[in-house]
Amino acid sequence: MLGLAIFIAGEALAADAVPAKLSERDRADIVRIENYFNDLKTMTAKFLQVASTGAVASGTMFLSRPGKFRFEYDPPSPDMLIADGTFLIFVDKELRQTTHIFLSSTPVGVLVREVVKLGGDITVTGISRRRGLLRVTIADSDDAEDGTLTLVFSEKPFQLRQWQVLDAQRTVTTVTLNNARTGMALDKKLFEFDEDAPK
Repeated sequence: MLGLAIFIAGEALAADAVPAKLSERDRADIVRIENYFNDLKTMTAKFLQVASTGAVASGTMFLSRPGKFRFEYDPPSPDMLIADGTFLIFVDKELRQTTHIFLSSTPVGVLVREVVKLGGDITVTGISRRRGLLRVTIADSDDAEDGTLTLVFSEKPFQLRQWQVLDAQRTVTTVTLNNARTGMALDKKLFEFDEDAPK
């Protein structure tokens, strides 16, 4: 279930998220992040996934906002992840098994909402800047103990470069994007999964 780790924060006792003390600069950067995602329609990138457990994987990401993405893992991983707008579908080709999870219940699901708003049910719990990078950590406002999602952006150009999921068991999974391109047409079939098709 290596692929699923980049989206599932885990389960723990519910606790309210503690909001960061935000400066005017922080608030302006949060607006920049919201605008970035709300203006983003499509993206492709290579990715490298590293977990604090030592597990490493790589592959190709396809994203189409709102609601859809696909993570194809390079061999020998048998994993594939597809978000079809409603479900996050985890496919283990080797075992010929699929797992469906509501996309809205996953940390990364917030990034493909029709309107991204880092407020309300999402709380910004931390923000920092270093060496041309902007890092923002967010959590579910009512269930912060489930884990956090940290987004890392480059400043020039302003672009998503990485995210980290910290789960309730304190495992950190980092996904770094490389060779990202945006604005291209993507085949809708990339985000469809036929349960009856040969695997």
